[in-house]
Amino acid sequence: MINQLIVKGQVFSKAAAHWLTQHHKRVTAVVIALMLGGGGGAFAVASLAPDAADLPVREIIETVQPLAMTDYNHDAATAFVLYRTDTTRTSDTADTLLKRLGVDDAEAAAYLRSNNSVRQILLGRSGRQVTAEALIDQRLSKLTARWSADTDGQFIRLVIERDGNHFTSRTETAVLSASSQLASGTIQSSLFAATDEAKVPDAVAVQLAEIFSGDIDFRRALRKGDRFSVVYETLEGDGEPLRTGRVLSAEFVNAGKAFQAMWFTGPAAGQAANVMQAGNPGSKGGYYTLDGQSLRRAFLSSPVEFSRVSSGFSMRFHPILKQMRAHLGTDFAASTGTPARTVGDGVVTFAGVQNGYGNVVFIKHRGNSETVYAHLSKLLVRRGDNVSQGQTIGLVGATGWATGPHLHFEIRSNGVQHDPMKFAQQSETIPVAATAKPAFERVAQQTKIALAAAAAMQATSVQ
Repeated sequence: MINQLIVKGQVFSKAAAHWLTQHHKRVTAVVIALMLGGGGGAFAVASLAPDAADLPVREIIETVQPLAMTDYNHDAATAFVLYRTDTTRTSDTADTLLKRLGVDDAEAAAYLRSNNSVRQILLGRSGRQVTAEALIDQRLSKLTARWSADTDGQFIRLVIERDGNHFTSRTETAVLSASSQLASGTIQSSLFAATDEAKVPDAVAVQLAEIFSGDIDFRRALRKGDRFSVVYETLEGDGEPLRTGRVLSAEFVNAGKAFQAMWFTGPAAGQAANVMQAGNPGSKGGYYTLDGQSLRRAFLSSPVEFSRVSSGFSMRFHPILKQMRAHLGTDFAASTGTPARTVGDGVVTFAGVQNGYGNVVFIKHRGNSETVYAHLSKLLVRRGDNVSQGQTIGLVGATGWATGPHLHFEIRSNGVQHDPMKFAQQSETIPVAATAKPAFERVAQQTKIALAAAAAMQATSVQ
């Protein structure tokens, strides 16, 4: 028995020695792996099995029979639905709208044309979000249109559905949802060019100019290289953006100086303010610097929303009298019908026609100040009316001595005319109430983080 074991041991030793001679490189790899890995896992890296290159290879070719195709089933195809969303245009007809949505359905087009309410809601109206659900054969299954309602915080949904060979329609009201958007950009030529480049809606650009109008003259003081960061709301219906909401926070760097602002709603009914409630237009609040100073001044710098200044507060050549005269006011170029707003709280002392002013409104403010709004196409207030800051008092026009539609605006203090921009910058502001300070500081910390994230978006896109 012992002799047999010795013989077998000798045979195994010779075989092992022969294998080691042929595969000494593989053994070396195993030893290195053990030294580096220090565990059994290393064996998975270098196997002691025979080299695959030494194994025999055999090629096998077989014919594969394809599975039988099932017959096309129209009913099964109806379960396959295609979705497409677009925005209505003023030039839309039933056929062009459906074609753009990927629908080829004469019955659906005929229904859109024949239904009076559907035709009035959809065709010829721009800016409404429309989603079409089409069957695989491009017939319309369902069409949904959405647009913002006049009611605060809601939108209207029009639903058209196929029922066999017929269509039904209904209108519904639903609640808008708000989401926050971050953006940033750099001024190269103008504010609107920069916001367009950053894919920021014009409504947000106007709000930016309004928010910082007390500190920055957006008509004369912008510099190439100025930059902005903004956090704003998008109001959605069924997940589709319908309109822009309020700017929640913003930073604007003008000539190297940074200005910051955030929307803040003070505590009410014992509840701390929440800046994210800014999507509710009915909420009471305002814009503040991050250290608690209100950006709402006693006077606005402009009686119209952000617009090009056609003639500033200076000497000029009068276009009608043909002579140099002091222009003791500011002309705001705007199309006829643009709302003209009062820049501060006050009382209307005159509303009517007066010489070269044409249709004009005079408003008396506290502190013996007075503002003038001239060349209006329509008056919307009367003498004795109490008006509040931002209230529309008339519509821009070209009455009186005017060569084109614009608003001539003057601000007087003790009978002396002043530059509206400088006068607005010097008017007082009100800090956040002491009782709201703790809530304000919490929101301010969140705002700093959000603005830093918005600024980082541009830095990332540049790299």
